[in-house]
Formats: sequence, structure tokens, C-alpha cells
Amino acid sequence: MRARASSPILAVAALIAAGCASSGAMRTTPLSERSSVRALRSAIDAMADAPEFRNAYWGILIVDPDAGDTLYSRNAGKLFMPASNMKIITGSVALHTLGPDFRFRTAFAGRGAVHDTMLDGDLLVYGRGDPTISDHMQNGDAMAPLHDIADSLVAHGIHHIAGRLVAAGDAFPDADLGFGWSWDDLASDYSAGVNQLFFNEGFAQLIVHGGAIPGDPVSVTTIPDRSYPVVVAHATTAGMVPMLAAGGSAPRSSQNPDSVMTTHLDVVLDTLTGAYALSGQIVPNGVDTLTVVYPNQREAYLFALRDALADRGITVDGGSFSDSLPVDTLFTYASLPLTNVLAALAKPSQNQIAEILLKTLGLEQTGVGSADSGRAVVTRQLLAWGADSDGFQLRDGSGLSRYDYLSPTTIVRTLAAIRHDTAFAAFYNALPIAGVDGTLDNRMRGTPAQGDVHAKTGSISNARSLSGYVTTADGRTLIFSLLANNWTVPARDVLHVQDVIAERLAALRLGDSP
Repeated sequence: MRARASSPILAVAALIAAGCASSGAMRTTPLSERSSVRALRSAIDAMADAPEFRNAYWGILIVDPDAGDTLYSRNAGKLFMPASNMKIITGSVALHTLGPDFRFRTAFAGRGAVHDTMLDGDLLVYGRGDPTISDHMQNGDAMAPLHDIADSLVAHGIHHIAGRLVAAGDAFPDADLGFGWSWDDLASDYSAGVNQLFFNEGFAQLIVHGGAIPGDPVSVTTIPDRSYPVVVAHATTAGMVPMLAAGGSAPRSSQNPDSVMTTHLDVVLDTLTGAYALSGQIVPNGVDTLTVVYPNQREAYLFALRDALADRGITVDGGSFSDSLPVDTLFTYASLPLTNVLAALAKPSQNQIAEILLKTLGLEQTGVGSADSGRAVVTRQLLAWGADSDGFQLRDGSGLSRYDYLSPTTIVRTLAAIRHDTAFAAFYNALPIAGVDGTLDNRMRGTPAQGDVHAKTGSISNARSLSGYVTTADGRTLIFSLLANNWTVPARDVLHVQDVIAERLAALRLGDSP
């Protein structure tokens, strides 16, 4: 474990504790006489206490860590569903514990002898959850690392594998899915499970091409791997339907202007066969893209690896060999460093990377790559950073679980602690930037917050979060956590309040830095 700074963190913990000593909306701070802070507090109170939010639950904490001031506090010690603000916890603990240069390592071993360019047995793959083999992290080519692995086999003189490709070891022994994930989300890419062998963030895209004329069968291509998942196409090329039945949608037929062609495709997993069934219709010569979750994450990796080997001329027979044959490690593939992984985690809010990091913390620190072991590691670190034991409840690494709870105090203490880590720049740069990139790309543009708010968003049903850092108009760094649960107004109204608060913080002038 890497060294942790103590005195600055304890100072921030003390000011937060003072600001959260009771449950009132505001606490007096050394800055209370400054008109800018009084105006800030009045504005936040007016928004949070607006009639439309009378049934909503707001948690807000804003601190000036360098001055030792709490600028605003509301329900800061209460528990909220944080949604993806949980990734602040997982990412910061992973960076502090594993270090910015940590790499996931996948070992490849031969079970059997290598002779005359043939591995006379199985190729064993010992995965440890590498999340970087994806289009997102490989410049649009998830197959590139697998082709590199195939090249390494060729460099070891192997052009033919008489046995099978085998997922060996059990680095992640528990369930692929997180605790408390909603069953009706599981078909969505953001709810894909994770495994010790993980490919393309757990999902594939189906490219559906319509035929030339109505009634023609459709063709389907899977990417990034051409062989998995299996898709059984029952869809057809669209014919003409009456305009009223189609809702008046385009394109219309030149021969019959009262008729139109429509595209409507549906894909459903057959849990018995593990194949996807594609139904519906697509317009002639049309192209549509559907996203599907891999039915089996290990199989997805192994299918893609087999195709990468074939691309390099390596054949795999799949023959049966004794498990007692001697095993010889051939080479180890190292992933991109954790610095790259953090950016892929935080900016797009990628759930599966967070779950892999949680299990990896358990694997690296306790020897067991389970969510329970990872949560134990995270809990110990949060307590060491000064979090209250009743200020958090962890069930997964991403915040997708509706059993996760954090207080604004816990989030702010974590943000304050990681700020004093020697690798803080990697964490700070990985956060979405208001009006610039990530999940804040289209928020706060053209305001004082643009470019000066680095913060993590969070969004699940009836939970919206925004927590991070803001640089004020006079160059001060503030830490804030804005959590909202249980409203009945449109979610955009909640986001508007959070954005306005962040914008006002960016416009503040608090005087000279201490």
C-alpha cells in the first residue's frame, strides 16, 4: 500500500466534522461574514427549499480545504443512494492502494509439450480481470491486444494447438453480477457482468443489413469479434405498410405515397441455447446497430482469442487432453496502466471497470478476488481517511446497486484525502470536466464552471449526484458533494440545481489563498 498523507487530511476531517455537527441546513464558518458566501448560502437554500422539492432529499457539503472552512452543509452526515458517485470511492482507493502504474496481468501457459510448431495439449489462460481489451481503450480495436497475444505465441514457435483454449484459475470466484442490481437492467450494456476474462466491456454490437428488396433475409455482423455471440436472424427486409399503421413515418413509397417502410428490430437472448434471436424488419438496404450483452463473459474472451489466433494462422483443434499433463508458463500479457483505466472508468462512468477494480482490490490485498473482499479493503481505507463507520454502506464498486449508501461527508473526505496522494493528478484528470468531456460534456457550457469543475456524476432512478472539485474565480480549490434522492419533478430540474451551484462556486471570489 502506498504512503498516505496525514495532517492535511485530518485538518479537512476536523472542519467537515464541525460543519456536520448537527442536522441543520447551515453552519457558521469563519467566512460567514463575507457577502459572497452569504449570497451563496441564500441561493442554495432558495433552490433546495423550493416548493417543487418539498418531498426531495438533498445532501450538500461544500468545503474550502486549504482555508479550513465549511462553506455550506445540508444533511451532510445523512446517507444517500450515490449512483455513480460510488466510483469516486472505488477509483480513489484503487489508485491509492494499487498505484498509478498498476497493470492487470494475464498469463498464458501450455499444458503439454511444444514440438514441431505444435502445442500438444491445451492453451491455458489465467485471467485477472484485465478491463482494457475493448474498443474504448484500444483506439477502436478491441482485437489488437489479442492479435498481440497471438503474435507472442508465434514468437514461441506455436502455430498449431492440438487441445483447447481453457479459462484456467479462479481469480474472481463470486458472482459476475453485483449485489442488488435490478433484474430489468441486465439486458443493458451498463449492467454486463464481469469475469476474470473480460472482453470489450462485456457487450457486442450487431450490425444488421437489410436486403435489396422487400422480403429478402437480413444479414448480421457481430463486432468487435466476428464469431460471438451467436445470432439467429428471423428478421426480414421491410415491405410497404399503410401510412396510418406506421404512424406516418418515412420513407414513403414513390409508387404508393400512402404507404411507408419502417425499421423495427428486436433482439432477445434464448437462455437455453445462449444465442440471440433477432426479429422484426428493416428497410431495404438499411443498416441498423443493436447492442447486446455477452451471455457468457469467459466465452466471449475465448471466442475472440480463437479468432485472433486464426488471423495469425494459428489453428486450434479442440482435442481432449489429460489435466495431469505438465504446465509451462509461456508468457504474460500486461494491460495498460491504472492511470489509463481510471480515465476509462470515470469520464464515461463505466460500471464494469468499477466492479473489476473492487474485486482486484480484494485479490491483490487479501488473495481473494471477490466483491466481499474488495469491500473490506475499501472499508479499511475509508476509515483510515477519517470516514465515519456509519457514513457509508458498500455493496458494489459502481453504484449500480440500490443498496449502496454514502453521505456527502464521506465523499468529501475521500476527495480531500486523495488530493494529497502523490498520484492525485491521475485521479483529477480522469474526472469529467464541465462543458468539456465525459458525462459533463454538455453541462455548464458557457458558464464560469466550464473547464473549472472536475466532478463525477451519478444517475440511477431517483438519484442524481455531482461531486468533485471546482476552481473559483480567484484560483481557490473547493471540494463539493451534491446528492439528491427521492423527488417527483423531472430529473432535469435536479440537474439544473446541481449545475447552478457548481457555476456559482466557480464564480466565487474568496480572497487570497491561506
